[in-house]
Amino acid sequence: MQLYHGSETIIERPEYGKGNPYNDYGLGFYCTEHVELAKEWACKDASGGYVNSYELDTAGLKILSLSDYTILHWLALLVHYRKFRMTGALMTEGRDWLEERYLLDVSPYDLITGYRADDSYFRFARAFLQNSLSLEALERAMYLGDLGIQVVLKSETVSHQLQFQSADPVEGPLYYQRRLNRDQTAREQFDVIQREQEHKGIYLIDLLRGEVTLK
Repeated sequence: MQLYHGSETIIERPEYGKGNPYNDYGLGFYCTEHVELAKEWACKDASGGYVNSYELDTAGLKILSLSDYTILHWLALLVHYRKFRMTGALMTEGRDWLEERYLLDVSPYDLITGYRADDSYFRFARAFLQNSLSLEALERAMYLGDLGIQVVLKSETVSHQLQFQSADPVEGPLYYQRRLNRDQTAREQFDVIQREQEHKGIYLIDLLRGEVTLK
């Protein structure tokens, strides 16, 4: 597997156990298979950064692909690991409901692939938890902006099978603007989905009340 990690620095050997435990899927080394996305992720501002390239030997690894599960499984992981303010009792109840029914145990896995919850995706998730977005509209929103799938290295085993190849500088002004444009496109498309969604769809409150049973 060819992987890329956008960063402000060159990272030849990611340190297992280091990093932010409050990322989308908890502690891990977050990468992508798409070099252009990695270049954008490297640019938190116009000063630029580096795209680190790696080759990963996946032989023997335990891989969790969230595409094999529902959007609610992804959302349960997100609300479990990401820290954000609960604005009201409904959001808190929704978070607890998701974790109780849909939270996956990721501890046995070496690697996870799934949606990346940047600012846009996080906005979509909040809207669902605030009961202003239907489940069907949330599923549509996840494909907006072509924000991509991320690959997260979770174990010490997988860190030993990762081989550093190169680190190339990223042109900050260009890729920071591309990052902003991609996010803005996703937000604009999301506004359209919110306006056009059918209010007869399934909302969080329907699930909490037990009025709808999902397969």
